[in-house]
Amino acid sequence: MIGSIRGVLAGRMDQSEVLVDVGGVGYRLTVNPSAATTAGAMGSEVFYYVHTHVREDAIMLYGFADESELNCFRALLAAQGVGPSLAMSVLSHLSPSTLTAAVHDDDIDTLCSVPGVGRKTAAKLVIDLKSRLDLVEVASSTASDPGSHSAERSARGEARAALVELGYRPDEIRKVLEGLQAEVGVEELLRLALRELATR
Repeated sequence: MIGSIRGVLAGRMDQSEVLVDVGGVGYRLTVNPSAATTAGAMGSEVFYYVHTHVREDAIMLYGFADESELNCFRALLAAQGVGPSLAMSVLSHLSPSTLTAAVHDDDIDTLCSVPGVGRKTAAKLVIDLKSRLDLVEVASSTASDPGSHSAERSARGEARAALVELGYRPDEIRKVLEGLQAEVGVEELLRLALRELATR
C-alpha cells in the first residue's frame, strides 16, 4: 500500500493526472486539477499523500497536496454511493475547510454546487459525513461558549435562506458568508452579506 510519493514531475497526462518519477519508476496519479497545474515545471520535485484504490481490473493512485484533502477523500469514499470520481469532483470544487463547514452547517446548497451532486445526494452526504469528518476545527471558535454554536448555525442558515430567496447563486452565497462572522445576528449578517454582494 502506497501512502505517499516524493519524486520528480515527469509529465502531466491531462488536467487531472500527473506522472511522478521515483528512482526510475513512473507512478501515474489522479490529482485535483489545481494540484496538477501548480505542481511546478517538469523535473521539479513533488510530494503527494496517496490513497491506493484497488479494483478488480486496476490499481489507481490518487494524490493530494496535503493530508486534510486525503482525509476528506477517504471520508467521502466511506459515504454511501460515493466512488473515487465523485469524491475527487467534490474536492475539485470545495476545499476541505469549505466541505467541513458545509457539513457542519447542513449547507446542502454548497454541496449542490458540485457538478453531479443533487439535493438528495447532498442531503445523504451531510448525514454520512457528520460522523466521519473532523469538525473540531470548525467548532473551535465556539468552544469557549457552547451556547453560541446553535445561534451561529441558525444565523448563517437563516441568512443563507434569505439570500437564496433573493435569487443569489449558492456559490456567491458561500463565498460571501465565509468572510463574515455570524456573532452579529442574522439581520446584521444579512445586511453585511448584501453590501458585500453589491460590490462584486
